[in-house]
Amino acid sequence: MVKSKGNPADQTLCPVARAETVVGDRWTVLVLRELFARNHRFEEIQAYTGATPQMIAARLKKLETDGLVTRRVYNKHPLRHEYHLTEKGEAFFPVMFALRAWGETWCKSPRDGLSMNYTHLTCGKPAGLGPVCQGCGEPLQWTDMVAERTPKYQRERDARWEAFKATR
Repeated sequence: MVKSKGNPADQTLCPVARAETVVGDRWTVLVLRELFARNHRFEEIQAYTGATPQMIAARLKKLETDGLVTRRVYNKHPLRHEYHLTEKGEAFFPVMFALRAWGETWCKSPRDGLSMNYTHLTCGKPAGLGPVCQGCGEPLQWTDMVAERTPKYQRERDARWEAFKATR
């Protein structure tokens, strides 16, 4: 066992326990979902996750400290940042994609249908639920796919955005 005074997970060699300390809560996973959806601004992340500003700020700060996210200034007056995945953050994609596949398979009714359709740019065919493309059999990478929300899911997200804007 590793001896450490800080994080209890540092006292184990278990990689699951250690990973859980970085990404092991609902809001962190939802923040990462939004970053993978290429939503980089604080208000977008807040609107689509439904979290409070304090929750989003805390998760983004922790993700930045843990090296998964980097901040970039997009407005100097007033100071505003965008949040982008680092190489370490992008490496979380297979986990996110697997979580999506599990949720689509086990947590929804078949009549709900998929929420997202991914096209594999390498072959131009639907990627499926992964981890390999259902069209060509190649391993799926985040940078090799284009995602399109289904109309039903897009309406849900549009309603979240409108509800968020109504509170501003």
